[in-house]
Amino acid sequence: MTDTPTRTEPADWATDQEVRWCPGCGDYSILTAMRMLMPELEVDRENTVFISGIGCAARFPYYMNTYGMHGIHGRAPAIATGLAMARPDLDIWVIGGDGDMMSIGGNHLIHALRRNVNLNILLFNNMIYGLTKGQFSPTSEVGKITKSSPMGSLDAPFNPVSVALGAEASFVARTHDMDRQHMMEMFRRAHDHKGASIVEVFQNCNVFNDGAWEGITKKQNRDGNLISLEHGKPIKFGADGEFGVVVENGAAKVVSVADVGEAALLVHDETKPDPSTAFMLSRLSRGPFEPTPVGVFRAVERIEYATSSTAQLAMAQNDKGSGDLSSLLRSRGTWQV
Repeated sequence: MTDTPTRTEPADWATDQEVRWCPGCGDYSILTAMRMLMPELEVDRENTVFISGIGCAARFPYYMNTYGMHGIHGRAPAIATGLAMARPDLDIWVIGGDGDMMSIGGNHLIHALRRNVNLNILLFNNMIYGLTKGQFSPTSEVGKITKSSPMGSLDAPFNPVSVALGAEASFVARTHDMDRQHMMEMFRRAHDHKGASIVEVFQNCNVFNDGAWEGITKKQNRDGNLISLEHGKPIKFGADGEFGVVVENGAAKVVSVADVGEAALLVHDETKPDPSTAFMLSRLSRGPFEPTPVGVFRAVERIEYATSSTAQLAMAQNDKGSGDLSSLLRSRGTWQV
């Protein structure tokens, strides 16, 4: 990586490829936020990589003027892990949708998070399979009527933030496609974090699941239904900060500040080593019709996977000289047939 990054403009990060999403898709606003952020990060295009799986979101590498790979369904975190191990100097972004990452890719996602591989993972959540024409996804609500569930889905949905926290991810955040500045700030925080970072992005599919998030993200609904998490501050929301969050009997609960007093409110601490409180916050809402936290849920320091692996390899070489693969393979546990 060069010592002095080249100064760039948002247009420098755009390719000559026609952006091919449905008109009105939330992916456009996410792409714009990313292109606008890159010059502010002062990184080089030749040291930046976007890796995706399969789905509408997976077109992202075509539209960023960097290195990239359009991988196979659900395997983007695994592919990116290999690259991060081989080239720890790179900025690696992993792009996927809720179907791609929460279904066939769920296993790869949780292990990349628990290992703390140095990846910036963006999970676009529109609660539907868009590319394959509108089947219910792992984040769709119970009772979702689609072409593949004409009588309503019976599957309980995943909460991506809860899954990430359960995997002990060291950085977990949430944003939405209707607020460019908030997206850019969450992406910036994810990039600056050393280790595995994941940002869930509430994203609209205006063809197969239009308005799925508007109960909380529409401008007139945000004051009463979006809870902005700010480190070190009491968790309050509402047009005049009239609502807040407390913890009672092991669960987070929305209250009226006038009823409990501001001193009773939960003060957000994204750096707590124990993820239990962050997990409670992730379970605060039962769906996109109740007050829902956005922002950084957790940001803790843990040793990054490639760093640990490199140190272990150096230790092994110091103990055994240059290393002898033949001796290792025949060291013990061998037998003759």
